[in-house]
Amino acid sequence: MTYEGVLTKMQTEFGNPIQYYLVFENSFLNLNQLLNKNIEINFVGHKCLNCAKKKKIFRQGFCYNCFYSSAAVGDWIMKPELSTAHLGIQDRDLVYEEKVQLQPHIVYLALSSEVKVGVTRKTQMPTRWIDQGATQAISIVEVPNRYLAGITEVALKNHYADKTNWRKMLTNNVEQIDLITERLKVEHLIPTEVQEYFYSQKNDLYEMDYPVLHYPNKVNSLSLDKTPHFQGILTGIKGQYLLFEDGTVFNIRGSEGYVVTINV
Repeated sequence: MTYEGVLTKMQTEFGNPIQYYLVFENSFLNLNQLLNKNIEINFVGHKCLNCAKKKKIFRQGFCYNCFYSSAAVGDWIMKPELSTAHLGIQDRDLVYEEKVQLQPHIVYLALSSEVKVGVTRKTQMPTRWIDQGATQAISIVEVPNRYLAGITEVALKNHYADKTNWRKMLTNNVEQIDLITERLKVEHLIPTEVQEYFYSQKNDLYEMDYPVLHYPNKVNSLSLDKTPHFQGILTGIKGQYLLFEDGTVFNIRGSEGYVVTINV
């Protein structure tokens, strides 16, 4: 059967194991059902997720012009400490920025390769952790806006990684750390204005179980620009990656805005 559409990040459903879906305009695929089956992926073209034009994707599913104009990809997305909506100051679109920035945010510790610190909107728990391929995650603070979350993350970056080592994550080379104990170590490290929001006793440790038949020893990343046709047996799904029998891994989120056909 053939499916065609624009790639966007896989939608997920928290369960045991996590359920993964590729959603296109007129169809969807439950990828868990394709484990141990042959999949063929063909690159067709590009379609910007913002303007919908058939323009080459520059970054994050956006064409060059949209990436530098859309409020959805302002610098404060990757660097929450740059958020200014709480001050009434606009970056690109204050209405959009107030909607996103002025809502509860979580600063967390997660195990995806080593212990990392991160920020997410409260509404994105546990989706954010699943997208990162974390096996465990725990909240540190819940704050009322993105700026406070950002300055907390900055303070903790001196002690924890803030990015996932995707190769370690995909080979399941993950440190074994007690995150509940680890959380207690950070109270004196967070900014004074965030101290009142610190979680000391809350039992909210999440554990994620991914649909992986077996993990590869080494991984090779699939680029549709270099390899517009790929065929392989799906052996796992973790984070936003498809894992194949030959060690090839395909980052769906990293290929947002690419139009593909998928034969299963």
